[in-house]
Amino acid sequence: MLRQLNPIEIRVLGCLAEKELATPDYYPLSLNALVNACNQKSNRDPLMQLNEEDVAEAIETLRPLGLVILSGDGGRVAKYAHNLDGKFNLVPAELAILTELLLRGAQTPGELRQRASRMHSFTTLAEIEVVINELLDREAPLLTRLPRQPGRKEQRLTQLLAGKPDIEAEPTTDAPAVLQARDSRQRIDNLEQQLADLRRELDELKNDFTAFRRQFE
Repeated sequence: MLRQLNPIEIRVLGCLAEKELATPDYYPLSLNALVNACNQKSNRDPLMQLNEEDVAEAIETLRPLGLVILSGDGGRVAKYAHNLDGKFNLVPAELAILTELLLRGAQTPGELRQRASRMHSFTTLAEIEVVINELLDREAPLLTRLPRQPGRKEQRLTQLLAGKPDIEAEPTTDAPAVLQARDSRQRIDNLEQQLADLRRELDELKNDFTAFRRQFE
């Protein structure tokens, strides 16, 4: 049975899965790229400020569990990949839902449809519900439903890799206006983060090319 994962391990797994689904051309990730992914300000709750030592330690504790693997691409820089799909026999739609919950905590099916669509194409809320039920109805469930909060029509779901949630510690719901403003800000943050990711990857390509050219000088 898999032990309860700590918050940094959860963040590392979520980031690796997110980058595979959302930006596969830049996956697997180097340690530096993974640190940046863990610390990005969009699509993350809570925000974290981790260093390379924090992330490297999480990688080393996740590898014996079979959840993170060292990529065998033969490059100069070690790169890492998740094994969530292999460990839990997940299809892409299930992986996208689990990933979103790893990155941002408890969410309603409606929120998951909006937010996880950057990683997998979900056309209807009913499709989301089918995937959620698949993850709930396993012999060892990966998700659980939380009690409905005041003012919310939908129950939220949360992942169980971090252990069973403390129901009494769950925060109260935000007002609708706050949620709307947050979603608008989130869309802007997403665009800013995509641009930052492209710039970072371009810098890495430039550095790799410079190192390659020096071999012939």
